[in-house]
Amino acid sequence: MSGHAASPPTQVLPRRLGALDATVIVIGIVIGSGIFVLPNLIARDLPSGAAILAVWSVSGVLSFFGALAYAELGAMMPATGGQYVYLREAYGPMVAFVCGWTFMLAVLAGGSAWLAVTFSIYLGQFVPLAPSTSKAASVALIAVLSAVNYVGVKEGLWVQRTFTFLKIVGLLVLIGAAFLSPRSAAPAEAASPPFSLAHFGMAMSACLMAYNGWSYVSFVAGEVKEPARNLLRSLIIGMTVVAALYVFANAAYLRVMTIPEIARTERVGADVAGRTMGPWGATLVSLTVLLSITGAVNGCILTAARIPFAQARDGLFFARFGQVHPRFQTPAFAILLGGLWTAILVLSGSYETLYSYSILAAWIFYTMSVAAVFVLRRKLPDAARPYRMWGYPFTLWAFVIVSVWFMLNAITAQPRPSLMAFVMVGLGVAAYGLWRKLARRQGAREGTGFPG
Repeated sequence: MSGHAASPPTQVLPRRLGALDATVIVIGIVIGSGIFVLPNLIARDLPSGAAILAVWSVSGVLSFFGALAYAELGAMMPATGGQYVYLREAYGPMVAFVCGWTFMLAVLAGGSAWLAVTFSIYLGQFVPLAPSTSKAASVALIAVLSAVNYVGVKEGLWVQRTFTFLKIVGLLVLIGAAFLSPRSAAPAEAASPPFSLAHFGMAMSACLMAYNGWSYVSFVAGEVKEPARNLLRSLIIGMTVVAALYVFANAAYLRVMTIPEIARTERVGADVAGRTMGPWGATLVSLTVLLSITGAVNGCILTAARIPFAQARDGLFFARFGQVHPRFQTPAFAILLGGLWTAILVLSGSYETLYSYSILAAWIFYTMSVAAVFVLRRKLPDAARPYRMWGYPFTLWAFVIVSVWFMLNAITAQPRPSLMAFVMVGLGVAAYGLWRKLARRQGAREGTGFPG
């Protein structure tokens, strides 16, 4: 742990990201494979098309309100690390450390590993893959995208722009074909359960998984040009585009398939495309999923490395993670180790369990980050705020109240994953205590204090 109590490095990551770059990061990360595969889980819990469209809309509005809060915080504190920085300023270093711990080890790495494995499953429809070859394909995707982001932000952004554009085109083709084809779905369904708030909450958990990732652009806030303006634009435009695509995609599914049919199929998008465009349509959707996953994984790799980078700058992680590559101007070591950890999760098969356990923990920190707007307006009333959250305090409390309800519903409906989420957070608290103790010992030896 040598060097973690030393003064932070003077190098900084240059501001190279414009409004378009930040927007494609938002869209590219949020739209992964969820919109193509999760609707079947939602159809099992909700009895009507109106309820299905409502849960996607409510989840989109909730995410949008959260994005507005992050826009205020990002304009106020446009630093690399984003969410980690907001929590540090509002609640102190321990909460920030535990957030970084959870996102580094589970949320981002586990999510990237899950996406990479899904990539190899869809790739198998084009190239036959044995189980070992399938894992190799997943690891290769992580390795290639890590290498791209290692050598430069511009290279990573080129990948992000390209794959985000292609996935949007693929989704629009799928939606357009469904609305232009003859209507085939029967209106009445008796197989779905009656409506209840518990079932709505379960469906909402799947929706929020599909919307997950809107906060990740905050991790690169320190590299965004004119952050007070461009972070706000990227979050508003990005989440509006995502929500519109999600609602229209589900309307397209409901136009072509009945709710019991959607509930039975594991690849809703491909089945809808097969009905509306024939065999080549299903192939098109499979290709779109591959493109979509590639963009999402690239965005996760690009943003994830900024968390340990920011923590290292605060003396709350190994100093090596806070170094900027002298040639490429990237947090190269953080990208390298993040890719290695994600690959380990793929090869060990532990990613699915880890990621499912981390969803609740992630929402704890999302909720605390949004509430940080309230905390910091009282803690730092005179701080410059180039943008103030629209609809405050109503939009803030709407997010917090619905989020708390969602988390309580998840705890009741899924006690084991929820318990493991709290265990994960508890381990982060223990890790912080150990880090602080070791840092103080080293500080005593070197005549320095523990930072933060």
